Amino acid sequence: MEIRKVGVVGCGLMGGGIAQVAAQSGYDVVVREINEQLLNAGLDRIKGNLRRNVQKGQMSESEMEQVLGRLHGTVSLESFADRDIVLEAVIENMPEKRQLYGELDKICPPHTIFASNTSSLTIIEMAAATKRQDRFVGLHFFNPVPTMQLAEVVKTISSSESTVETVKRFAESLNKTAIVAKDTPGFIVNRLLVPYLLDAIRVYEEGLATREDIDDGMRLGCNHPMGPLTLADFVGLDTLYFIGNIMFDEFKEPRFAPPTLLKRLVLAGQYGRKTGKGFYEYSSK
Repeated sequence: MEIRKVGVVGCGLMGGGIAQVAAQSGYDVVVREINEQLLNAGLDRIKGNLRRNVQKGQMSESEMEQVLGRLHGTVSLESFADRDIVLEAVIENMPEKRQLYGELDKICPPHTIFASNTSSLTIIEMAAATKRQDRFVGLHFFNPVPTMQLAEVVKTISSSESTVETVKRFAESLNKTAIVAKDTPGFIVNRLLVPYLLDAIRVYEEGLATREDIDDGMRLGCNHPMGPLTLADFVGLDTLYFIGNIMFDEFKEPRFAPPTLLKRLVLAGQYGRKTGKGFYEYSSK
């Protein structure tokens, strides 16, 4: 199967990023939000990203206009009736995702592939809300989508080999390296990353080292681009807490249980960079 027409549900940071890279890669893209205000905000963010690429000399003005010409916004799911693949990047809430896919299943033609960008939820549970479990996979991108080079293709017990290969080729056409994972919470990257971040928080919580020394230790001692507490702030402490709880519920292993300090920061609304305060404080700039 050849993918030509792409649909993206959600035009936030992740959905907008996916829509942008798909349009930049030559695909006809329809991106949907629940209302005009959110849609316009998302499209403006994409235009701003492209404008910065022009200013940096990474693309010409005419190339930017061509990309925008391939990108179409909508607030209606009916706009996905002719799509070859629909990628979902909405809130990490299983009932909402299942309802969405149930509606899309009625709208999209039989050949359409569904792909969820979830970072932790079980893919087969979403697929079970449709009549196309064989054409349903996870396709997990990383933030920021335009610059991060990886995409995880998540295969369920019902995904067909042809679907997995088609989605893998699609991800590679977006200039991503595609890796294939089984449908277990955390997939590959978060299965390894989340316990590492949670352990760093425990080290800080137990007073074994300062936050700066923990970050410098991993950054300089292991050649990581940033320390674990800085990375946790970047990912979002609320997101880390959410994923940790899902993985602990699945595996019942202490290493996946969010530390008390993380819970307290999340309850206080201190999510990291996006709120201006987490393990570190960030200026408005």
